[in-house]
Amino acid sequence: MIEVRNVWKEYGDQVVLERLNLTVKEGEFCSMVGASGCGKSTFLRLLLGQERVTRGEILLDGEPLPGEPDAHRGVVFQRYSVFDHLSVLRNVMLGLELPRARFTGRLFGAQRRNARDEAVAMLERVGLGAALNKYPQQLSGGMQQRLAIAQALMMKPRVLLLDEPFGALDPGIRRDMHVLLSELWRESKLTIFMVTHDLKEGFTLGSRVLVFDKVRVDPQAPGAYGARITYNIPLDRSRDSVSAVHLARAAVQGASAIELVSD
Repeated sequence: MIEVRNVWKEYGDQVVLERLNLTVKEGEFCSMVGASGCGKSTFLRLLLGQERVTRGEILLDGEPLPGEPDAHRGVVFQRYSVFDHLSVLRNVMLGLELPRARFTGRLFGAQRRNARDEAVAMLERVGLGAALNKYPQQLSGGMQQRLAIAQALMMKPRVLLLDEPFGALDPGIRRDMHVLLSELWRESKLTIFMVTHDLKEGFTLGSRVLVFDKVRVDPQAPGAYGARITYNIPLDRSRDSVSAVHLARAAVQGASAIELVSD
């Protein structure tokens, strides 16, 4: 589905990413881990179309990835990307109304009723069925992130991009969000790329772990070399999850830049 061919990303004299090569099949869940500043979020922005590669190419179904974000790619950030002045229901309906009513931003009649029914069904699926008329500031952090995920999924994207989506949540809510995301992934067959600083989270959720690290370092020119995907680890989800985590963790022991998060 997605091919990354010899991709480089540079900002002037600073090389952030170099020699990225990757093939991802539809329906895979790719967790991206690595030290801070090693280009994970930059790669996510390249996949989104928010930024362009300096060299190389990214293909979607054999065609160049569109240069701007589109409906094929949904995104959820660590900071809740919701509209504070709209109710929970309107936040989710907006994703259906804007593409269908570009001038007014609102649907009417049967179209509006259908859009509302779709939005209500999605909100019930993410556990917000009882909060339709509330506003984001009335929701907890976990509920706001559920709302952000519902917003992204309403567009029925083929690729979901997650940038530290649970980093600001406390451990209990975070576990609940892990369960929700796993269920949504298995039901929808989405292709997911998730940046996380939590190694255990990456192993628990992903069907593949991509480790980003700088192989070459020049103390005299810190920006001369970029990060690469140094490990590309498929996880067998049919096996015991603890064994899978331990296997993957052992495989990345050589990546000195990774900060292991204790159990």
